[in-house]
Amino acid sequence: MELESQFSGDDSSNSFGANTARTSAIVSQTIELIQSDDPVSRIQAAREIRRLTKTSQRYRRQFSGAIEPLVSMLRSESIECNEASLLALLNLAVKDEMNKIKIVDAGALEPLILFLKSNNSNLREYATAALLTLSASAINKPIISSHGAIPLLVEILRDASQQAKVDALMALYNLSTHPGNLSIIITAKAIPPLVNLLKSCKKSSKPAEKCSALLESLMGFDEGRTALTSEEGGVLTVVEVLENGSLQSREHAVGALLTMCESDRHRYREPILSEGVIPGLLELTVQGTPKSQSKAHKLLQLLRESPYRRSEFQPDTIENIVCKIISQIDGEDQSGKARKMLAEMVQVSMEQSLRHLQQRALVCTPSDLPLTNCTSEVSSK
Repeated sequence: MELESQFSGDDSSNSFGANTARTSAIVSQTIELIQSDDPVSRIQAAREIRRLTKTSQRYRRQFSGAIEPLVSMLRSESIECNEASLLALLNLAVKDEMNKIKIVDAGALEPLILFLKSNNSNLREYATAALLTLSASAINKPIISSHGAIPLLVEILRDASQQAKVDALMALYNLSTHPGNLSIIITAKAIPPLVNLLKSCKKSSKPAEKCSALLESLMGFDEGRTALTSEEGGVLTVVEVLENGSLQSREHAVGALLTMCESDRHRYREPILSEGVIPGLLELTVQGTPKSQSKAHKLLQLLRESPYRRSEFQPDTIENIVCKIISQIDGEDQSGKARKMLAEMVQVSMEQSLRHLQQRALVCTPSDLPLTNCTSEVSSK
């Protein structure tokens, strides 16, 4: 009871009121400073806004009135002024849709685009991070691309710090979800730097997941497929993600290879097979997401030698498809690995079937649960 009394009554209300009044005073004084004619005061105010909005959603909302003067500071010839305002705007945009839109409406994109071209690496990196945040807004996506940001982001992806490259990748991924932007990304020749980034990052990481997703989308273009197969280690890198990536990354990787093979089976079958894709595909048919399993099965069908379906006496089981494929693969090591994976896959399939039957026998009876409940329970793992 004593603990409750410490947080109740007039003292609590007065304390809350005092804090609110203090916060309002800080916001008013800081906005007044940032609107002053003194450059030093404006930089100081921008840094204070950056500090206060770093972790506080409430301050982000209250400082929305500072957006226009902060954007005007982006046009200053002072690098110090540019950096201070840019970092403040970046924090204001985080997790605040209204501020994202207001920053773009205030004209921030023109100076941000100029910063992407700057020789100052800090400005380039901060501007890339800002565009990543602003591109999370669906309303901003077509405006950002119309200002010519995509080719510059691809250039950042090609030559910048690792953090800037990752931010550029994430921004491109955000922009790629708007109709028409994928063709701009293709025209900007994004495939080689995407492959290089995918080679350098951990295959189970978030950047690898976004990179794989973007590559899968770009495989819908003939230029994208040609660029991937022309890039040294391009297809191999996607196969490595298929084998070692996160569940989502593997789904995107098999989707990219499937799109390639569906577009022109005769052209892409050999480049895909030659990178040792079979073991990874076999594993996906058993352990992947439902979409991965379906895509892996379809790709296995396309990778077999004959383009025609078997007769009803030779059904397209995974075992038949894979046996046909591995009989065409050169090299004992790869063929042996594929056969071993096939044997393991069949064993796992048999064990799963046995567990399913045991569950039905132990859990489900006509008087207990309907058959549908049993199936649902067994498939949920």
